[in-house]
Amino acid sequence: MAKKKVSKTIDDINRKIKEGKVVVVTADEMVGIVKKNGAEKAAQEVDVVTTGTFSPMCSSGAFINFGHTKPGIKASRTWLNDVPAYAGLAAVDCYMGATEPREDDPLNGVHPGQFKYGGGHVLHDLIAGKKVELRATSYGTDCYPETQVKKKITLSDLPYAMMLNPRNAYQNYNCAINLTKKTIYTYMGILKPNGGNANYATAGELSPLFNDPYYRTIGLGTRIFLGGAKGHVIAPGTQHNPNAERHENGIPLTPSGTLMVSGDMKEMDPRWVVGVSMLGYGCSLAVGLGIPIPILDAEMAEYTGVSD
Repeated sequence: MAKKKVSKTIDDINRKIKEGKVVVVTADEMVGIVKKNGAEKAAQEVDVVTTGTFSPMCSSGAFINFGHTKPGIKASRTWLNDVPAYAGLAAVDCYMGATEPREDDPLNGVHPGQFKYGGGHVLHDLIAGKKVELRATSYGTDCYPETQVKKKITLSDLPYAMMLNPRNAYQNYNCAINLTKKTIYTYMGILKPNGGNANYATAGELSPLFNDPYYRTIGLGTRIFLGGAKGHVIAPGTQHNPNAERHENGIPLTPSGTLMVSGDMKEMDPRWVVGVSMLGYGCSLAVGLGIPIPILDAEMAEYTGVSD
């Protein structure tokens, strides 16, 4: 008599979590389990596979509300530690983008630029509990007469600080080489001339979207690890391309899926949200992002058995 194939639901796995009976393994451990026992038996034994990545993710930032002043201000320009934040929102709302450089940064005026401090560094400093200088200016209105504000703030002073990253966790990405005769400076790092090196960016077998290549268990509302705190997937990320050409195991051959994610900065850990300076290119933010993959059946076990 043929054995019944494994078929679980999210509710089944959540119930095992509450009962303390859930079996959780890491993505690299799952590779060995599937290789040794096969996908069907692995699906019987394992309930959840944890995945993760920690890498510069330029399309990141945070919505910040810095609180109403007395008298009130309708901020039209805002800076945090001299890094401009987009202020074309409501009175005291702004968005700090990870790649925004400090206003007085020489950029690539002296090439290659060092980009020592930018939006990603501001976000790290806030999460680390450091004081940050807020400046805001306004043209003044009858209901918001104040025209300038300057004060020191910490994350705990802010009524609202929500990380919202438009594009994180790329499912696959390019490998970069340089075939010219001079060194070039890129978002993929420094590339030596004449094919002297090759730079790539992936967490390999640990990568969240490599372990669920067709997004069976990852979608709107999926709870994730983001910057050391609980976060959520809130939409497909910008440049999301689920129709990319794929290998027979589901792994895309070109840049493909991305996630838009969000989480409360006040719950985050500065170890997992780190400002980055890329020589000759710009500022960014290294983001720690992890997703638990429920093993619903043998197909999901096989997907999470992907290896480097």
